[in-house]
Amino acid sequence: MIVMFKYSPFKIQITFHKLIQSLEEIAKSDIDYRSNYAKALLEKIESIPEFKTGIEDLNLIEKNEELIRYLLSDLFPTALTNNEIKAVTIPFQDFTFNYTERFKKILKEAGTTFDANFRDFNEDQFYIMSCCMILNVYYGQNFDLNIPLFYDIPDANGIVKHYRILYNGDFLEILPSSKNQLLTEEDFDLLRNNYDDIKLWKEKFPQESWIFKGFGIVQLFDATIESAVSILKSDLLKSDREKGEHKNFETTFRSIFKISDLKIGFTIFDEIDQKLVHTPFESKKIPSFILAENEDITCKNELVKCFYKSLIVDKKVFAISNMEHFIAHDEYKTLGSHLLKQNIKSCIFYPIVNDAKLMGIVELASSEINVLNSVNANKLDLIVPYFIDTITRYNSDFENQIEAIIQKEYTTIHSSVYWKFRKESQKYLQTYSNQKEYNFKEISFKEVFPLFGEMDIKGSSEHRNNTVKEDLRKQLTTLITILDNLNATSNLVLLEQRKFELESFAAEVELPLKADTEQQIQNYIETEIHPIIRNAEHNLDDELLVKSYFKKIDEKTGMFYHARKRFDNSLSLVNKKLAEILDQKQIEAQEIFPHYYERFKTDGVEHNLYIGASIDPTKKFDKMYLNNLRLWQLQTLCEMELEHHKLKKELPYNLEVTSLILVFSSPITIRFRMDEKRFDVDGSYNARYEVVKKRIDKAHIKGTTERITEKEKITIVYSHKQEETEYLNYIKYLQFKNTIEADIEQFEIEDLQGVSGLKGIRVKVVNTGN
Repeated sequence: MIVMFKYSPFKIQITFHKLIQSLEEIAKSDIDYRSNYAKALLEKIESIPEFKTGIEDLNLIEKNEELIRYLLSDLFPTALTNNEIKAVTIPFQDFTFNYTERFKKILKEAGTTFDANFRDFNEDQFYIMSCCMILNVYYGQNFDLNIPLFYDIPDANGIVKHYRILYNGDFLEILPSSKNQLLTEEDFDLLRNNYDDIKLWKEKFPQESWIFKGFGIVQLFDATIESAVSILKSDLLKSDREKGEHKNFETTFRSIFKISDLKIGFTIFDEIDQKLVHTPFESKKIPSFILAENEDITCKNELVKCFYKSLIVDKKVFAISNMEHFIAHDEYKTLGSHLLKQNIKSCIFYPIVNDAKLMGIVELASSEINVLNSVNANKLDLIVPYFIDTITRYNSDFENQIEAIIQKEYTTIHSSVYWKFRKESQKYLQTYSNQKEYNFKEISFKEVFPLFGEMDIKGSSEHRNNTVKEDLRKQLTTLITILDNLNATSNLVLLEQRKFELESFAAEVELPLKADTEQQIQNYIETEIHPIIRNAEHNLDDELLVKSYFKKIDEKTGMFYHARKRFDNSLSLVNKKLAEILDQKQIEAQEIFPHYYERFKTDGVEHNLYIGASIDPTKKFDKMYLNNLRLWQLQTLCEMELEHHKLKKELPYNLEVTSLILVFSSPITIRFRMDEKRFDVDGSYNARYEVVKKRIDKAHIKGTTERITEKEKITIVYSHKQEETEYLNYIKYLQFKNTIEADIEQFEIEDLQGVSGLKGIRVKVVNTGN
């Protein structure tokens, strides 16, 4: 017999007084067989007054088990005893008796060691529930604590079943005892707002302050599937840290499918590589029966072939009810043998699909034949939505982790090559989850064709130096004027020396600037001149001149910043506009064939493109795509030239640009440099391309002092005859479209260090605005 809770607001009096009153009414009726039955029963219980006054010794119930069954026969019909799960109970107490046959069978299968406890409820919670029942029944309040109660009871095979508990209180009375204290409206409000304060509840409802008289009826309903789905949903919503063991996960599935040795597996589908891989979640606590000891399997593998069409392509359930029959077919032998080695004799592979995309495969396996099949596979329909939510959430978290690794280890990566960095980051996470060390590999792409182009500000260094000189000249002249005025009203001999030093600096500014000239002048002015003019006494006119001077000084540099500001603003406007055009046109270019793209702003805008099969292995590469991209590059530079021509009218400082394309037809290898966080060419042969790229814009036409680049013109640098032919065809086409003017300049380029034989083509873009 199960012991009741030690603490309760009730003093329990188990009685059948209401039932006995009903029998006494029946005994008075005219229906003979009912009347006689009631009289006979009343005669038998007459010798046991406790049935009416209250049973305090629970052994009395056990001694009169048969008589109690007769007494309760109207409430427990014999015809339903093998169907209903019902017993007499004291509500909210683990105490029951007078079980139906089905209830007895359930408890017998659970075993003698089983202790029927309420799920997720402790003694304090039941104390409060008892108090709420008093408030509702006796005081007429509405304390709604209708929380579902469950018993989790294992069957003979160890499968845990979940039973919903329902109570009938028709034969109960709740009465105040001598220990009772009447409650007020203030007490009701206090209790409503303090559910968790068990001390308060026990204060208002002391132990045994109420009499619980009569009995209740408990009825169980098998809610195994609904409850197991709810448990599974709660478990899936938990974070990794909160999750229980995989064994608990399997227990829930066993309850749903009623299979004692059911095993659960899961496999991720990698759409990029067309592979089946282990889940990186929960440190691979969830196994994969498809993969077993394999790290991954491609979709071309023999193991996958027999279910590839139905499971991966059509995304339909793949079930094997009898492995021995399955393996008899030659095309299924590889998979069948693989599963039999794991003692799997029936299984279900259920695809998890979201937005028509296969995310993974849930695997159910058993060592018994026929227990898993395409019929009971439909039970997974109840669970799959929660799997989709969970995997989506996991994937989102996983992608965030990958993104964080890429940002930390590789910096921002162009979308065309992102897949390879993602793959490397995924390997790291999978290795890390198994508590193994992992060294990041350098990412490389072989056999790619480079395209380089730039639009450079012509004479940017000279422009910058001129604006620096202009600002220095104006600042020095202003300071000399201020010192002259001070000298006229002051007896400071030092002023003449400071004026001489400023004039010396002014003379130096007229010469070619040295690297440290500006810094020297700045330090001198701040330490020697500014203290003098700030501390000196000025007349009204000089005071205005000094204030005007300090207003012209830039806060960051402490120097005049007027001419340079016009130059810097113009440079920024040009770079911004040219970069916008290039980035916008790049979106269209990616449609030609996915390729790596990077763009830099310096004194102008330059870009690198790399195209080849290794950039996107999922697509078939053809030289046609390279040719298409080259034409795109030439057209884009033409558009950038035209845009600059329009922009010149708006610039605060006139800037001209020169454009250059470097043609290189030999494929190279690029490698991501982990230390520099950027791509670079790999190998000594490939380094020739980088040498040319860095030096070509300063090169001259062979035998002359003329630069190969010229304002408002595009220079194309190449090495081979076929490259010349290719680009002359592009130029001819763009001349037909009235994009490029008719004149074409062709020339040889002077030898660079370690590089010779370069040639150039120079063309002018048609300016429609002239």
